[in-house]
Amino acid sequence: MSVDSRFSEEERLLLTTVPSAVGSAMAFSESSGVIGTMKEMLANAKSILSGVKQYPNNDIIAGVLPNLDDRKEAMQKAMEMRDAALARMKEKGIDSYDKLTSQLIEDCGTVASVLASKASKQEADEYKEWAMSVAEKVAMAAKEGGFLGFGGEQISEGEKKMFTDIAAALGTNSRLV
Repeated sequence: MSVDSRFSEEERLLLTTVPSAVGSAMAFSESSGVIGTMKEMLANAKSILSGVKQYPNNDIIAGVLPNLDDRKEAMQKAMEMRDAALARMKEKGIDSYDKLTSQLIEDCGTVASVLASKASKQEADEYKEWAMSVAEKVAMAAKEGGFLGFGGEQISEGEKKMFTDIAAALGTNSRLV
């Protein structure tokens, strides 16, 4: 993993996987239908990768994202992270959405503590802003409810609650648009 030596292996895993887990939790917090869920998952991937452009001087964000200039390396890193995240989920007995979101909130709290003790204030603030921007972009990607694209709401109550819970756990005062 590329995140510097300030962090333990478990901390690096959390710093790497939390932004993606935040996006996934937002995507599955309410039913958007197949097309809506696909839009939300695409928004998740795009907003995660935009972190390095948005915060080019943040060593933590740059360290957890794959080097897209080397596709083979990027794919290998992504597969390693996926395998490590799945093994951790199995180890913790996560087998439902409720257990997954509960673990995510706990992980966000752990990440906030790790950042507070081992990162600069700017690095920590940018990491949290990045994670919350992932949540917001996923929430905005598709409407919930409605029929055939008509009606529904842009941001559901479930998404609002999930966003608020994640922000509280990370220790930010981020607000959903």
